[in-house]
Amino acid sequence: MSDSDRIEAGHPFKAGLLLHLKPGWHTYWKNPGDAGEPVNLTVTLSGNLSGKADAIEWPAPERLPEGPLMSYGYTGDVLLPVTVTPQAADAQGRSVTISAHADWLVCAAVCVPEQADFHLDLPIGPATPSAQAPLFRRAAEQQPRSSPFQTTVTPDGLLTVQGNGFSSQAVKQAWVIPDVAGRIDQVAPQPLTVDQDRMTLRLKPEEGFAEGKSFTGLLELRDAANERSVLSFSATPVAVTVNPVPETGWPALVAFAFLGGLILNLMPCVFPVLAMKALAILRLHEDRKHFQSGLAYTAGVLAMFGLLGAVMLVVRHAGLSAGWGFQFQSPVFVAAICWFLFAVGLGQLGAFELPVISAGQSILTRHRGLPGDFLTGLLAVLVATPCTAPFMGAAIAGALAAPSLAALGIFLAMGLGLASPYLALTLVPNAGRFLPRPGRWMDIFRQILAFPIFATCIWLVWVLAQQGGGTPVAIGCAGLLALGFSGWLMTLSRTISSRRSRLVMLASILAALSPFALLPLLSSSSETPAHSSDADAGAGTVFSPARLAALRQDGKPVFVDMTAAWCITCLVNDHVALESSVVQKAFVEHGIVFMKGDWTSRDADITTFLREHGRDGVPLYVYYPPHAEGRILPQVLTPDMVVRAIEQN
Repeated sequence: MSDSDRIEAGHPFKAGLLLHLKPGWHTYWKNPGDAGEPVNLTVTLSGNLSGKADAIEWPAPERLPEGPLMSYGYTGDVLLPVTVTPQAADAQGRSVTISAHADWLVCAAVCVPEQADFHLDLPIGPATPSAQAPLFRRAAEQQPRSSPFQTTVTPDGLLTVQGNGFSSQAVKQAWVIPDVAGRIDQVAPQPLTVDQDRMTLRLKPEEGFAEGKSFTGLLELRDAANERSVLSFSATPVAVTVNPVPETGWPALVAFAFLGGLILNLMPCVFPVLAMKALAILRLHEDRKHFQSGLAYTAGVLAMFGLLGAVMLVVRHAGLSAGWGFQFQSPVFVAAICWFLFAVGLGQLGAFELPVISAGQSILTRHRGLPGDFLTGLLAVLVATPCTAPFMGAAIAGALAAPSLAALGIFLAMGLGLASPYLALTLVPNAGRFLPRPGRWMDIFRQILAFPIFATCIWLVWVLAQQGGGTPVAIGCAGLLALGFSGWLMTLSRTISSRRSRLVMLASILAALSPFALLPLLSSSSETPAHSSDADAGAGTVFSPARLAALRQDGKPVFVDMTAAWCITCLVNDHVALESSVVQKAFVEHGIVFMKGDWTSRDADITTFLREHGRDGVPLYVYYPPHAEGRILPQVLTPDMVVRAIEQN
């Protein structure tokens, strides 16, 4: 059929093949997928005008899962148009013959190849729309629109689309349909991550996914109302700009994980739990069941490492971005752990003896038993995970790329490394003989150790300020006030009659539980990160991939600092190394642009940058010399390390 009743030399017109497919049957797109054959249509003119058709102008196809295979094609009625440009052959002629040959494959339970030849005679004259012209207009509306968004793809299959309009409501589902088969695994899930003005899809490359080659296809999007839109795109390949992470076998990753967990005991991140470990060691003098205590503590550490690893794997499989220490990106978690530690500190001072606080109190009191050792391990991991130690980065990256069981094994090896020093100490016979004799001083020491815990609470309130400003801080402090009031009521209940004591104790329990009623308010008040301008980066520049690429293209040296307010190691490195006069002088002398990425709240650009550099947590320091690949610096910095890295250029 044609969209015109007359044909005129030099004036293009549309011809097309209209297929009426019975219910349950389908035919195929230009990339049929894992099975099938595309429709082939050849159109020529003969007689008094000559001409040949362009390629089929394919409407957007449907995804057609077929068991373990994925196909792309059409069901129902589909018009496949082509554009024909006639050229004069015989000026005296008055008609032209349109000839078309088509072959196609239709499938249901079985597949049937079909072919046909068609002929249509039309007069020569000024073009006028035919009765079928509305069908061609509808087919044009069904064709994919060219994507207005910037699209890139990494060698490991991370497709990134950036532009105005992306949000969790605008894009609920997304799928890539490649133009050519063999580039990606077409059946594999394509996890989606959507942030403001940005979305990513994780594709699974196959052999045809050559590094450095452009990747073209269709992007199928569905919004919250399930409305479908299809965009055609051409993704620009983006190479990793640092030395690639070498492929590491599973045994080596386990060894790295163990060493990373072991070194984590020496990292500043673990300072908040030093009080717990100090009292645990002192108990070796009076507790004959040393080894059982060590096993319970180790079991708590392993349980929490396994849980965090499992949650990270589930979140990643769902297409969301999550890295090591991801729980501290939630103001709700930060406030909850702050309140819990504050209650533990009050227990250290003897304010709490309530069942509702017994879990926290038992962690740090002398009469705690094996459940307290287990809870000590749980809390130690929760508080100690904001930062990564040396060797942990490669281990975590390898774990997230490994099969689930192997990944959990790597996380458990990390936990074993963290727990091993205390476990080893419990194995030493009569270890308590080398410690001071118990006495009144232990009660005083226990109370003194409450104040490092309170200092940790101050730090966590500061983290809340970085995440959302004044409102989260006010909510967090309100929870601390309620817990302090609960402790005072508990102390008061000990000095009054038993009948009134029960009422006061009930009020104390309600006051202790009341902060958790504030968590929904905290969640809704902290959706927007506090940092958004260059001023927030201190003396540096706020990180963005586009700005980094522009600076490197201009040949300027760049030092990238990936940090977070909840990462104590990051803060120590900033104070000791990056803010030192020696390093600042070197930055000025070499004209280095200092670029800071704040991962305190969730940021997809930073998450992508970390993954591209083989990391899943902060800190990460990368120095880019002019027109050279980036160099990753150690996770624990000194001024000399930074200066040497700069002067090696």
